Amino acid sequence: MKFARFVLVAALMVGAAVAWDYLRSHPTEQWPEWVPRQLAHWVHPSSGSSEPPAASNGETIRIATFNVQVFGQSKLRKPEVMKVLARVIRRFDVVAIQEIRSKRQDVLPRLLEYVNADGSRYDYAIGPRLGRSSSMEQYAFVFNTATVELDRTTVQTVVDRGDRLHREPLVALFRARGPPPEQAFTFLLVNIHTDPDEVPQELKALAAVYQAVRQAPHPVTGRLEDDVILLGDLNTDAEHLGPLGRLPYLMAAITAEPTNTRRTKQYDNILFHREATSEFTGRAGVLDLQKEFGLSLQQALQVSDHLPVWAEFTVYEGGKPGFVAAAAEEPVRR
Repeated sequence: MKFARFVLVAALMVGAAVAWDYLRSHPTEQWPEWVPRQLAHWVHPSSGSSEPPAASNGETIRIATFNVQVFGQSKLRKPEVMKVLARVIRRFDVVAIQEIRSKRQDVLPRLLEYVNADGSRYDYAIGPRLGRSSSMEQYAFVFNTATVELDRTTVQTVVDRGDRLHREPLVALFRARGPPPEQAFTFLLVNIHTDPDEVPQELKALAAVYQAVRQAPHPVTGRLEDDVILLGDLNTDAEHLGPLGRLPYLMAAITAEPTNTRRTKQYDNILFHREATSEFTGRAGVLDLQKEFGLSLQQALQVSDHLPVWAEFTVYEGGKPGFVAAAAEEPVRR
């Protein structure tokens, strides 16, 4: 379901409370309480299997996830690495980034300098530093302002009161540019990096997070955002998603293809409701850094030990022009 005005003030906060009331009424579902909290830190910049095309065609957008592996000051001092990262970013309309590790808040602004050096107009949203150890990380969304828009009032970090997740997901609402607002594809992204030592527990927690986010109605219209896309480094493959993978209708964009740079394991994925998100075109893949940019294995590993994973969606809500989402009188349970 979509909104007529591109403003979602406190939608996730209200929706999570509704979802929690629902979960509490089902005692067999032993989930922790999940309540989105406002983004603790903002920084504004000054300014499957086939390879994705180099640019958007106006009819589709490409959403990607990329664990950039200890993305901090060391990589910033490597111009060749930064140039590759910029070329990767420009392949996509939205990129969910994991593993930003720096106490200084210049990582994303400096990345955007490389990305926008060719005249592109990318922007970003970044979450707070998270983690239980001294090695804390941030999530971010980097997006092309020419093809998508971000409702900044919706950027939230999920609160994990049960401490089930090492790094709580970052959530944000986007809308495709081009079609009339009431016909444009809107979608919530849930950016996550699971702890490799606690994957089973965190997958169970993520199932609760996904359900809660899908139960978040607009505070005025009561409409739901049914296109909820969970993406990131899950530290497991599509066959071992546990409770998350058992959610009804949840599908993985990547099934059998490795997503690490050495091409031996699958860790990263993009998950969404296969019936609700009819905007998915069926095209998805893993961007091979070596093949695409002519790198050796060692050069690719300097960029990251993970590869970007992407999926393609039409810019039109419902997958076709002219479709207008109807308002729901109450939250729909799927």
